[in-house]
Amino acid sequence: MLKINTDTILAQIQSALESDDVNSAIRVLENLRSQDQADIFDDLEEAEQIALLPHLSPSVSANILEEMEDEDVLELVSALDSQDAIRIVDEMEPDEAADLLGDMDDVKAEAILAGLDNSDEIRPLMLHADDSAGGLMTSDFIALRCKMRAGDAIQVLRELRPDREEIYYLFIVDAHDVLFGVLGLRELIVAAPNTLLEEIMDPQVLAVTVGIDQEEVARVISKYDLLALPVVDVNRKLVGVITVDDVIDVIEEETTEDFQRLGGAQPLDQPYLNTSSWHIAKKRIGWLLLLFLTGSLTGTVMRMFEKELFAVVALSYFIPLLIGTGGNAGSQTTSTIIRALAVGDIDLSDALHSLWHELKVGLMLGLGMSIAAYVRAITWGTTSALALTVSLSIMIIVLWANISGAILPLLAAKLKIDPTVVSGPVMSTLVDATGLFIYFTIAKVVIGL
Repeated sequence: MLKINTDTILAQIQSALESDDVNSAIRVLENLRSQDQADIFDDLEEAEQIALLPHLSPSVSANILEEMEDEDVLELVSALDSQDAIRIVDEMEPDEAADLLGDMDDVKAEAILAGLDNSDEIRPLMLHADDSAGGLMTSDFIALRCKMRAGDAIQVLRELRPDREEIYYLFIVDAHDVLFGVLGLRELIVAAPNTLLEEIMDPQVLAVTVGIDQEEVARVISKYDLLALPVVDVNRKLVGVITVDDVIDVIEEETTEDFQRLGGAQPLDQPYLNTSSWHIAKKRIGWLLLLFLTGSLTGTVMRMFEKELFAVVALSYFIPLLIGTGGNAGSQTTSTIIRALAVGDIDLSDALHSLWHELKVGLMLGLGMSIAAYVRAITWGTTSALALTVSLSIMIIVLWANISGAILPLLAAKLKIDPTVVSGPVMSTLVDATGLFIYFTIAKVVIGL
């Protein structure tokens, strides 16, 4: 595939706009693939985007907006004249249009809705939360009656000329629009024309209800390798379809949030460079303050054992080694458990099994690290008693870190808290304080302080 030079094309469009030659800018942009159009358009200044957008064909404008970030789309459409906005939104997919109008000022949104040809398809979609199956689904789908014959169904498809993503699967409903089964296009084509659809469909069709969280939707589509997933109401009436391309966006969004939480920060609402420094600071300061306060527990523990530290100054040499190893071991465990929860390898019913699993891992890791710690302590010229203290401490700290790393994400999931919240910095801070307590307690027993 030929790679385009985005910098050159961007410069051409900007030069044409500076010369008030909008038609030349349009010709350059409309000759690109839709994804490349969105990338180039996104790199333009906001004033240039607003100047160009109304002059593009509505279908091209709609395709570009559907590829952009929701917040940027909202700003652009809100800045357009109502008639220009109506022409563009009318060409957008119903689910994309519903998301946009749901975030818009009520007066502006209602003005646009009133002028749309397909407002009846969009209004029901606006009733559902953006992060639910109802918020992801589109009402632009094809449902065929179970008593329809294969030849008639093919004729309907010829007349409707559906888009590529609308024909992944053909969903079969009864006379009351209740989901009855699913039919692949191949099965339809090879069937005899007089065959009833109910005779060739698969009645074991997977579906989700409108209120299901988007993460669960993504898990179902991923687990069963689906290209589309029907959405039903409480009476199993077919109300929409979620396609795999929408789920890819969800997976990217959820993964981004998880990575940001892994670092001990609240997720950003917009792309990094589009987020102000002040907003990023606000997202981070809460966790920094909390970790600062919990981190003071480490100092409290050291003050509790102040006399022991004065008596054997060499104890302090091994503090960074111990708390660093414990924090690393805990982070390894939490990241493994969190990922296993995310992909469905384990759930809350596996809590005891997971704990036993990590207990065995912790014992093996702790034993290995204790041998290494003993050798390290001896080579630093410490006494055998201190070396034994360090060795025993690191074994117990690693074991404790593994147990904590297994329990905390599962406990968070049980309490309906995102498990990534207890990862990384939170885990390290907890293990730091408790690890020091374990270290000094063992020192008092072994060294006899």
